[in-house]
Amino acid sequence: MTNLDDFLAEARSVAIGGHIHPDGDCVGSCLATYNYIKTYYPQIEAAVYLEPIPNIFQFMARAEEITSDCSADKEYDLFIAQDCGDPGRLGEAARYCNSAKRTVCIDHHVSNTGFADEDYIFPHASSTSELVYDLLPKERITKEIAECLYTGMVHDTGVFQYSCTSRKTMEAAGRLMELGINYPKIVDETYFTKTYNQNRITGLALMKSELHLDGKLISSVITAEEMRAYDVLPKHLEGIVAQLRSTKDVEVAVFLYQTGEDGYKVSLRSAETVDVAKIAVSYGGGGHVRAAGCSVQGDPAQVIAEIKEQVLAQIREKE
Repeated sequence: MTNLDDFLAEARSVAIGGHIHPDGDCVGSCLATYNYIKTYYPQIEAAVYLEPIPNIFQFMARAEEITSDCSADKEYDLFIAQDCGDPGRLGEAARYCNSAKRTVCIDHHVSNTGFADEDYIFPHASSTSELVYDLLPKERITKEIAECLYTGMVHDTGVFQYSCTSRKTMEAAGRLMELGINYPKIVDETYFTKTYNQNRITGLALMKSELHLDGKLISSVITAEEMRAYDVLPKHLEGIVAQLRSTKDVEVAVFLYQTGEDGYKVSLRSAETVDVAKIAVSYGGGGHVRAAGCSVQGDPAQVIAEIKEQVLAQIREKE
């Protein structure tokens, strides 16, 4: 697979889907592909299926056309799965992936199972948005498409500071900037700016945090009751695990928030040594070497204790 046009030329209907709880890279890459199709292939019936996206991403072109309703019986000629390591992570949109005549997956998760008919998977890429950039003719990337791609790259690289950022990433970002996008505004308003309640819940998570393994691991847990008290939703917790990881001398950050009576979402980040994707996979999750996640059931203290043992084992292996 060298370009997206080869697949679009044969399709009369296309669906695009990304992972549940869509983040900046998921939304940006999916909307970039969608805008490309709507601009250059108006004859194609196209749709993008995602769970409700954070308000900070509503500025992207055609964001209002995203649908979260997957109840209709549809069979698409082509389903493009983006930023998603396995069909289960597509949520309700998985039904359209399963029924499509042909499937394509564009992804950079090391845990990707290679589930599509055609896979474009590069785990060392900074983001799925960078991979979509690679697959599009550069002369056809509009300002609107560039805004989507740049947003995705910003969010999955931590504004180009994570180890997944390469020279190729920076060159792609530079070309997107030259298309006239307001890149300082994108960075400030979608990455750094937080609401008052987001800052309060982040403060609570920091206040409740605990250090383990002589300061190499930090953990924090936010309960459903606390989320209600601070008037925040799961999407408002984005960035807390990264803030925890930025603590001096910390190698791994573990952040859990409650999703049900005994259910928790776990976010993992590491600095240089620990492969957190391995840990996430052991719980049925996935992700990248330095950033991963999973869902668990049970006592969060026990989960943290188990993760601590896995982190310690990896550290000892590399000593």
